[in-house]
Amino acid sequence: MAIQKVVLPVAGLGTRFLPATKAQPKEMLPIVDKPLVQYAVEEAAASGIPMVIFVTGRGKAAIENHFDVSFELEHQLVGRGKEDLRQQLRSISDLLKFAYVRQQEALGLGHAILTARELIDDEPFAVMLSDDVIDSRVPCLKQMIAVYERYKASVVAIQRVPRRSVSSYGIIRAQAVPDKDWSGRLFRVDDMVEKPRPQDAPSDLAIIGRYVLTPGVLRELKETQAGAGGEIQLTDALRRLVAKEQIYGYLFEGKRYDAGDKLGFLQATVELALKRRDLGKPFRNYLRSLKL
Repeated sequence: MAIQKVVLPVAGLGTRFLPATKAQPKEMLPIVDKPLVQYAVEEAAASGIPMVIFVTGRGKAAIENHFDVSFELEHQLVGRGKEDLRQQLRSISDLLKFAYVRQQEALGLGHAILTARELIDDEPFAVMLSDDVIDSRVPCLKQMIAVYERYKASVVAIQRVPRRSVSSYGIIRAQAVPDKDWSGRLFRVDDMVEKPRPQDAPSDLAIIGRYVLTPGVLRELKETQAGAGGEIQLTDALRRLVAKEQIYGYLFEGKRYDAGDKLGFLQATVELALKRRDLGKPFRNYLRSLKL
């Protein structure tokens, strides 16, 4: 079956960005003039997925409003002769279909996915974390869907990280797949370890926030016990699944920004602004003028 749905968990509290996230969702923090969550939704649309399922929580109404039609605002823009801007806003709500489910308690990524299981049904699906902004010629998720379509198995996005940083990620133990179409970027996963110590890590291949998953992961999540902090972790379910189904790790082409981290957020803002046709040149000149 084709991938028709992507789950986008947005129920987190965003504590790393307090006080900015005290009264607004972290996912609505803008990189230049576009909120974090819109980058993820645009990637899903560009990957050919027709529906996004938002897993929301208390205080997240701004996300739903952002992807809804604002007739009043559009009317005002037309009245002020700003038709181009009106069309830009309308294009956001027309990107794809949106559905919303409520996660009453933030009990981990695995729990968020389980919250959406009735909308997922018994279909393969994707999961995206909006903290990871990926700039690439071909959308990261589209690259992963090509792997899924070839092997009909779950795919996790991976990237190489410094050994000193492995304790911040889920790390895979895997074997390279000799497939010329992916030029050494595809790995067959044998196991995965959540946040290992550098000396214990099986590799430097870290899982980041893009997944294409078979329905089998939902069955494993139902059987997965809550771990530290009472959270149900997706990694635990994937470890159970890999004993029953093949899982692949895909070393995607593109640059990933960890926008859930303050430094990563600033790096994404600067580098993506420099790529803008309307801002790139004057912003680059400004940066050069700084006496640092």
